[in-house]
Amino acid sequence: MTTEVQQIEKFNWFKMFWAGFTTMSKQSRTLWIIVILKLFIMFAILRPIFFPNFLKSQAEDKAGQAEYVREQMIERSKSQD
Repeated sequence: MTTEVQQIEKFNWFKMFWAGFTTMSKQSRTLWIIVILKLFIMFAILRPIFFPNFLKSQAEDKAGQAEYVREQMIERSKSQD
């Protein structure tokens, strides 16, 4: 029984995906490359432009940011009443 356990290798995810990627057709590989490029553009380039860190501009440290959020929540809840 111990020899069976010793013979089982650790599963390598990278090898599995690399083998799948290299055996794809050229069209499939091109489509995957397009998907990866689109994700990179969305998260690395567009996200900082359209979703800047607003709280960082309001306060420098975490305590100041928490205080700003707390004040805004209280102020907005009062205006709804």
